[in-house]
Amino acid sequence: MKALLLSAYDAVSHRVWADGLVEAFPGIEWTRLALPPRHFSWRIRANPLLWHLDAEEALDQPFDLVVATSMVDLATLLGLHPSLAGAHKVVYFHENQFAFPRSEKQMPRPEPAMVNLYSALAADTVIFNSRYNRDSFFSGVSAFLARMPDRPKIGPRLERLSAVAEVLPVPLSDGAADADSQRVTSAVRPRAGRRIVWNHRWEYDKNPEDFFSALALLIEWEVAFEVVVMGQQFRDSPEVFDAARSWLGDRVLCWGEQSPVAYREWLASADIVVSTTHHEFQGLAIMEAVALGCVPLVPDRLCFPDYYAGAYRYPGDVESLATRLAGWLEDPASRPAPPDADQWRWPMWRQRYREVLAI
Repeated sequence: MKALLLSAYDAVSHRVWADGLVEAFPGIEWTRLALPPRHFSWRIRANPLLWHLDAEEALDQPFDLVVATSMVDLATLLGLHPSLAGAHKVVYFHENQFAFPRSEKQMPRPEPAMVNLYSALAADTVIFNSRYNRDSFFSGVSAFLARMPDRPKIGPRLERLSAVAEVLPVPLSDGAADADSQRVTSAVRPRAGRRIVWNHRWEYDKNPEDFFSALALLIEWEVAFEVVVMGQQFRDSPEVFDAARSWLGDRVLCWGEQSPVAYREWLASADIVVSTTHHEFQGLAIMEAVALGCVPLVPDRLCFPDYYAGAYRYPGDVESLATRLAGWLEDPASRPAPPDADQWRWPMWRQRYREVLAI
């Protein structure tokens, strides 16, 4: 079988998923095309043109399967390369633009959302990484199209699409890398019982303000803790990071983006991993930390009820987060054991992927 794997905005989580997919099915002859994760507005509209100009020969091969992320403008690509229409076409939604929060600097634009919708309609199979992602997509499409002057009657089409939509998470690796990380180096001290980790993108939608506000309350309450702050950084990271680095002082053990090995080592040394995000469709960073022994503390919203029991969720406000952290830090026995990460690994999901992809 020959398969084409397309990633139009190849962010870290997208690469993890694509790498895992290829490794899970080595008998398939994969052709991968990916575009760097930058210039989002241009990427999501121009990816068919870029591939049409730069990868025409690859696209005109005969394929049995086409797997594309939701950033791919699949409908346009099929128009430019009609030979792809005969393949089984699958679109994987890591996220959807109908539920993506906007910063104050961003103007709402319909184009990214329409690319998501057109790609879903052009596919034979649509997969979402969580129920929240699926449900917010379909409710978002309905609300979005209700604002159109023409009031398109898409309800019956969406009902049919929703009935056959699948939910399959981005699986974690089989655990070999995790085992390596349990051998903590001398540069990374082992768990101290009070080590909190933040390991998300340094962007507005991850809501770092609430995380640091909770840490400020812990200091005010004289609760002892250590903090590891990692994750992908950008040129325009929120200002709160620089300010927090100053007043946290020697409570900071690690700060900033790390190499893959150092990242896993720091996770393996931590005790609690926290999210305060306004945007999460699966939360791979939290799962990675759980796989290395961290207890998750996540807001009771978005995708988290899909993956975490109530013992790991807080109502979502700063004071509730700080109160739960204080309790766990001062009485480690009150913490629940970390969830079993094996439920998220590729061995648990390979057969379902095989069935859904019709491999």
